[in-house]
Amino acid sequence: MNATVLSSTTAPAARPARRCRWCDTLDAWLPKLVVAPTFVCSLVFVYGYILWTAVLSLTPSRLLPNYEFAGLAQYEALFDNERWWQALSNLAVFGGGFIVICLAVGLLLAVLLDQKIRAEGFIRSIYLYPMALSFIVTGTAWKWILNPEFGIEKLVHDWGFTNFTFDWLIDPEWSIYTVIVAAVWQSSGFVMALFLAGLRGIDDSIIKAAQVDGASMPTIYRRIIIPSLRPVFFSSFMILAHIAVKSFDLVMALTNGGPGFSSDLPATFMYSFAFTRNQIGLGAASAMMMLMIVVAVIVPFMYSEMRRSRHG
Repeated sequence: MNATVLSSTTAPAARPARRCRWCDTLDAWLPKLVVAPTFVCSLVFVYGYILWTAVLSLTPSRLLPNYEFAGLAQYEALFDNERWWQALSNLAVFGGGFIVICLAVGLLLAVLLDQKIRAEGFIRSIYLYPMALSFIVTGTAWKWILNPEFGIEKLVHDWGFTNFTFDWLIDPEWSIYTVIVAAVWQSSGFVMALFLAGLRGIDDSIIKAAQVDGASMPTIYRRIIIPSLRPVFFSSFMILAHIAVKSFDLVMALTNGGPGFSSDLPATFMYSFAFTRNQIGLGAASAMMMLMIVVAVIVPFMYSEMRRSRHG
């Protein structure tokens, strides 16, 4: 009986079942299979169309694609087009004003909200609400607001100030600035949210130590807080520059590129020549130049940040 008990108590434990090799292979390939459709779609519908656009820019295509090689003829025609130079000039004015004002307004709003004011959540929601609207809605609304016949100018005239004029929307020299106003109104709240998150991520002990040393709040913001927000400045600049270069629907809804071509941007130029004037090759050339503008703006900043982080 003792031998029976001993044999039963010392019996080897049951071995765990070995997993099949097929299961191990599935576990290794499952993440790749999940990501594969997105990768393929991006490869075809993003980079594939970029390559196709580059090919079309080297052809004499007009109404329909024509794959006869034409060299750089479309680029020569593009740079001989006065409207293209007007669009580039407007992009410089719009992009510079839009990015600088958005960064300044967003930082100011973030600093004010960071003071632990009452109803902060409600006020933050108000600032962020314009970003939830499409650029078409924003452009249409500001077109009503800036229209001299029933907008701000008429309202001030009804108050008795009949000499007041605010006709930027129909003034060729000022029409591009109406696009800046509308774009800043929509995007500054988003920049504010980025800066506010950056401010809340700064260690309070550093600020308290600076206060103990006798530093004033303006000095603390100038020497400690704002330099600490450098990654937020970089991210905001990247996003705003991308919005500026590809701005199309806001311009079409607000000014339609007018009066004349005074508020034309490269995106509206590309659409006009590729889809309304039946010059696909010229439109493709302008699209490739827009891509070069994005690369020329973003790559140096990315290289600078990567180099700084590597040596920092």
